[in-house]
Amino acid sequence: MSLSVPSFVVGSEDGHSRRLQLRWWHGWGPLLVLPSAVLVFAPTSWPRWAVMWSLALAIFSGCKWLTWRRTPMMGVTVSRHLGYLLAWPGMDSAAFLSSAGAATFRRPSASEWMFAFAKTNVGACLAFFVARNVPADWPYLAGWTGMVGIILLLHFGSFQLLSCAWRAVGVEARPLMNWPVVSVSLSEFWGRRWNTAFRDLTHRFLFRPLTAQVGPRAATLVGFVVSGLVHELVISVPAGGGFGGPTLFFLLQGVGLLVERTRFAKRIGLGHGWRGWLFTSSVLLLPVYSLFHAPFVLNVIVPFLRALGAL
Repeated sequence: MSLSVPSFVVGSEDGHSRRLQLRWWHGWGPLLVLPSAVLVFAPTSWPRWAVMWSLALAIFSGCKWLTWRRTPMMGVTVSRHLGYLLAWPGMDSAAFLSSAGAATFRRPSASEWMFAFAKTNVGACLAFFVARNVPADWPYLAGWTGMVGIILLLHFGSFQLLSCAWRAVGVEARPLMNWPVVSVSLSEFWGRRWNTAFRDLTHRFLFRPLTAQVGPRAATLVGFVVSGLVHELVISVPAGGGFGGPTLFFLLQGVGLLVERTRFAKRIGLGHGWRGWLFTSSVLLLPVYSLFHAPFVLNVIVPFLRALGAL
């Protein structure tokens, strides 16, 4: 099996275009080196939550560099490049760095701004006020409450505010969360509504190359297993337990997605309507304990909330 050298046609300032070639391995270095450096050099005195955030930042930084390095573009300002690398959590580098779609994407409305602020405030209230009022002998519930608050505060609130800010100045930065609660299929949830940054990354660098080699079904399962292994690194490794839980969760998502695409599933109404919503919600929520398992909540999230003064 030979590995081709991808080529990119990019514009230049004089109106001409030139072809750039990148070898298949270009851009992967930081994604391989940075998490390994955290695992090797993180002091043993660090709290588990510090290791978790360091691993998450290392993986995120490596992914950002990979997407940026593999999207060579001419005529883009330095500030736009820095904005993508340092001030936007999305992974669609081509859309962010290009001005071609500026006239077509949706600008933020006043109601979207207000809703993003509201979600940010609700997340902060859950993390810093509600969690501390959970009875002291229920640390698992307190951890879950704070964790949901942090997710609302970051992914649904602050990141959408960033999306609004970038789109307000003419940069295509789609919200990372697109009403996942209304998903009527797992395909819709994972493909268009939940954390589109991770979807953009895996679709470009994992699913599409694998599909060409092993077909879409196997590529789907492999993609979800890889997602599980990444979450093992960020969740189970810092927690020191719960190994296999995140991988099981994502494997179930892949199996569920393939099931809902079968003729039988379509015949009984999965993939749309209330049956699709119920099936999607069940596959997502019933095994969620294996993703955010007790060792992670108790050994990482609860100490982190205490360090923030939230508990």
